Amino acid sequence: MSIEFIGIDPNTGEGESPTVWADQERQELVFQGWKAGPELEAECAAFEVPGHAKGIPDHEAVVRIPATMVHIIREACDAIERPHMG
Repeated sequence: MSIEFIGIDPNTGEGESPTVWADQERQELVFQGWKAGPELEAECAAFEVPGHAKGIPDHEAVVRIPATMVHIIREACDAIERPHMG
């Protein structure tokens, strides 16, 4: 897998590192963020989405990404939409 580093939270400190990458091969955004915690995870799991079961599958996770990273996430979206030169 070859991922492209897009950016890290500009307000990050020592031991804090919410990060965004773009995976051109798989056409996916990759996020590293803070663990959601049991309360937020339960709140997200309780949502009913048409065509989907309630809950969060074991192979998925809820993460928190700070709003200060919106421009980085937009940049990652742009990177994924660029023609893949592989």
